[in-house]
Amino acid sequence: MANTEKKKFQFKMPHTYVILVSIMVLMLVLTHIIPAGQYDRVEDPVSGKMVVVDGTYHEIDVEAPGIFDLFLALQQGYVESANIMFLIIFSYGFVYVLTKNGTMDKALGTMVRKVGKRVQLLIPITMLVLGILGSTMGIYEEVYGLFPVFVGIFMALGYDAIVGGATIFLGVSLGYAAGTTNPFNIAVAQDVAGVELYSGMGLRWAIFIAFEILAITYLMRYASKVKSDPARSLLHGVPIDSVESKGLDDLDGIKMTTRQKLCLLEFFGVIAFLTYSVLNLGWYVDEIAALFLMAMVVAGIISGYSATEICKTFIESTKSMVSSMLIVGFTRGITVLMQQGCITDTIVYNLVNLLENASKYVAAYGMLILQNIIKFFINGSTSQATITMPIMAPTAELVGLSKQIAVLAYQFGNGFADCFWPTSCALCCGLMGGVPLNKWYRFVTPLFLMMLVLEFVFMTIAVWIGY
Repeated sequence: MANTEKKKFQFKMPHTYVILVSIMVLMLVLTHIIPAGQYDRVEDPVSGKMVVVDGTYHEIDVEAPGIFDLFLALQQGYVESANIMFLIIFSYGFVYVLTKNGTMDKALGTMVRKVGKRVQLLIPITMLVLGILGSTMGIYEEVYGLFPVFVGIFMALGYDAIVGGATIFLGVSLGYAAGTTNPFNIAVAQDVAGVELYSGMGLRWAIFIAFEILAITYLMRYASKVKSDPARSLLHGVPIDSVESKGLDDLDGIKMTTRQKLCLLEFFGVIAFLTYSVLNLGWYVDEIAALFLMAMVVAGIISGYSATEICKTFIESTKSMVSSMLIVGFTRGITVLMQQGCITDTIVYNLVNLLENASKYVAAYGMLILQNIIKFFINGSTSQATITMPIMAPTAELVGLSKQIAVLAYQFGNGFADCFWPTSCALCCGLMGGVPLNKWYRFVTPLFLMMLVLEFVFMTIAVWIGY
């Protein structure tokens, strides 16, 4: 009887797609409740971005989307996110060829012998490197192709897909959020707010260090727990569509052939050239996807595959990435639906009005909370900056705060919420090989709450020192 009562009150988290469809339905309902409205926008002469003109909000007459539009938004979401979807397919196709020809297994076996008991050092090293790239150069979507690589590596080393995926996701997203010279968030926000470009960098470096230490410590504790007892993994018993993991005993003592050494050399060459191209040639998603597709073909040729075998291997690789790919369209569809209903500006307008007549600290905390909420509705750092900063910056001055505080609130709310809001993290869960969204939330929620506390601490410090 006791067992029956216990089961009666158990709650099972819905499937990831159910959660995302529910969010889309909620957005559809909100477009019929929230009045459609928009701000006037003008081109900023310095940045060239279209920015909001403060005080110009007005309601507009737009027909709210219907049931059919919900499905149409989903289809349009797939069309608009096609570049990301093909990046996922091509990057995994490259990794799949290296897995099928044995290169990954033998390379991992060599790594196991070399690092010995220091395997866990791959976590902080990788996170810091990606964090610095994200903080300084604004690297973010460019690392999507690394997800299947690192998930496979860490699974083979005795961890789970969350450890491999979080190493990439947390490393780059927290670095991006704690932007020091990031041109896509801090530079745009300061320019739009009328703040000296890259001013206040000392505090932002302190923020970067604090958040990276927190995330690295948190992830390494979880990784250590999984390593010592795989049954304690949040993914225990959950199938993951990723690079097939091997036991450490299976990997030890394996020697590489000449073809496999050439493939491994190609792998590192591709990663190095990718980094160079992003930083120096201005490459983005389309070019990176093409690079991975070309790398897959070259890897097949080096492996001695015929043209037919390369094509068949590529088709095999796509089968396990369908679920990951579909998530991308869902997340973009939510944004499309909101744009159709023209409710984004209305939400921003009403949220900002809540800050009127607030004290300095209350206003600072309010801006932080509002930017976190707005992040759910605006899934782009540049878009959020151009919409909110023309409003938040003068609001900060009205309550006696500096515009720099408004920029900091935007930076926190826009960046650190990426790992929590489903419109952001669902995509990366798919890139991890289809990690269920409920499992990701069980992992990341305590970390997100700790980061939120840290955000309030730094906001308090910023107000206190007159940042």
